[in-house]
Amino acid sequence: MADKTKKPLLSDFAPVTTQQWMDKITADLKGADFERKLVWRTNEGFNVRPFYRSEDLEEVKYLDSLPGEFPYIRGTKKTNNWYVRQDIKAVNAVAANKKALDVLTKGITSLGFTFCDKVEDFDAEISSVLANIISDDVEINFSTKHGSKKLLEAVVAYLKKTNRDLSKVKGSVNFDTIGCLTTSGKSCKSFDEMFDHAKEVVEAGKNLPNFKTIAVNGKLFNNAGSSIVQELAFALSMGSEYLAQLTERGVSVNDAASSMKFNFGVGGNYFMEIAKLRAARMLWATIVKSYKPAGLEPTKMAIHCETSQWNKTIYDPYVNMLRTQTEAMSATLGGADSLTVQPFDTIYKDSDVFSERIARNQQLLLKEESHFDKVVDPSAGSYYIENLTDNIAKEAWALFVEVEEKGGYIAALKEGFVQAKVAEVADKRKKAIATRRENLLGTNQFPNGNETVAEVAGNVSSCTTKCCSGDTVIEPIVKFRGAEEFEALRLTTEKSEKTPTVFMLTYGNLNMRLARSQFSANFFECAGYKTIDNNGFDTVEAGVEAAKAAKADIIVLCSSDDEYVDAAPAAFKAINGEAIFVVAGAPKCADDLKAQGITNFVNVRSNVLETLQGFSKELGL
Repeated sequence: MADKTKKPLLSDFAPVTTQQWMDKITADLKGADFERKLVWRTNEGFNVRPFYRSEDLEEVKYLDSLPGEFPYIRGTKKTNNWYVRQDIKAVNAVAANKKALDVLTKGITSLGFTFCDKVEDFDAEISSVLANIISDDVEINFSTKHGSKKLLEAVVAYLKKTNRDLSKVKGSVNFDTIGCLTTSGKSCKSFDEMFDHAKEVVEAGKNLPNFKTIAVNGKLFNNAGSSIVQELAFALSMGSEYLAQLTERGVSVNDAASSMKFNFGVGGNYFMEIAKLRAARMLWATIVKSYKPAGLEPTKMAIHCETSQWNKTIYDPYVNMLRTQTEAMSATLGGADSLTVQPFDTIYKDSDVFSERIARNQQLLLKEESHFDKVVDPSAGSYYIENLTDNIAKEAWALFVEVEEKGGYIAALKEGFVQAKVAEVADKRKKAIATRRENLLGTNQFPNGNETVAEVAGNVSSCTTKCCSGDTVIEPIVKFRGAEEFEALRLTTEKSEKTPTVFMLTYGNLNMRLARSQFSANFFECAGYKTIDNNGFDTVEAGVEAAKAAKADIIVLCSSDDEYVDAAPAAFKAINGEAIFVVAGAPKCADDLKAQGITNFVNVRSNVLETLQGFSKELGL
């Protein structure tokens, strides 16, 4: 019997209205503009407010849906168990099989075999790769740039030969002719022939009802620096293009939709990435339903996630573990069906036993210790995440409709619309990294000055089979990482015969000189320069003398704005062009100093990358 004496939690506290919250915030801002100070304008094209309340969900229509119910915003199933995937380069089939059998004993439940080279005999290759992998609880996934139809036929033949129940075998083939066109810009066949072949691949996989034979690789936009909205909208457009082309060729909408798996990248924008996957399922369900399938099962979106490469770094690479951990959390909380956590070192060398073990355990930690697989859609009802989901869905749908109005994904790609949109955001993000408004720890912020990577960078074995060697028919989307330009700058320093020395000429006000010397050391170490800090000098001239004795290439005056009026000209005169002179900060007297020939300033408004590139050029690096 319920205890009627118990009162609801917080019942002793009077409710607080939205206006009361706003009044308190306004008072605390002390005249500062609320919109400029606390409202975040996202790359996704909408604003995020500092707080949300129940009234902000009044326009959201899907809140009453349950896990496993259309439109699947809370997941396509009633559990949150996902497949833990490890990808294996199948350069040698026997070795790949041996590795697969080993990792299956270490928590892996999904295998991804990548055939880097053209396979001449898929029957023999598949027999070797899949030998003794017999569990129906293990996904088997394949990626090959050539011969997906033959690969599927070989898989079916092998499974029949080993008496497997084809209806229980789960997995996928990463066949994505649209994605290949997008990233290579080349087409070996006409567009009609491309989609004729897609139909053949779908039909080759009909004997495997739980096998996904068409891949929609939204991750290629993620790894080119797109926004979350763009990744989602263009992935939906690619999926819609496949649906339209396949159904025009006589494939039923049920078979076409059920053959697809969406592969998304998942980046470091934690809550946004959770919301992206929730919005993705809802929008895809809406698109497929418009084709009037038989039943709602085909409207379910199958999602595989892979940790993004965009924000991964060669320098301070162990930070990549922190990045991939939050990304794994976003993917699993958002309801991914399977997940690949890329090893932390995979961008600059072949992953090894240690890095692969860490990557596996990052997912197992979420399952076995954090119990993420025990709760379906734990973010449901969160005012913040529900609003993010709604906003991402609206913005992605608007962009999707814009693509459809241009005639669909292929037409928009040929026009250059897709490339231009992605490049616009990628350039914006590159500038944010250059100016440290988007931080990559260890690369553009707080670098380890003692670290060198030239000996290991670039030691990744090739997996270079091209999508197509035909003519270029569209401008391709180029994959790159946000850290690449900083890394190139620092690698140039590493490989040079002499490492530039930066001397902190600390003078005057104790607090200001310490703060500015620390800022400046952090600034110049991003280029791999050697920095020498100091406790302080009684006179500017003494500081200059010490800098010359240290054979400094760059001398940075670190003091207060008031003291710069006299100290900067004095230092500039004493240096007499024997080193590059820099003033730390943005003093009010800057224009007067520039009139005296002092042109170099570093401060929080500086474009760190361009400034350092300029110094490297001046130093002859």
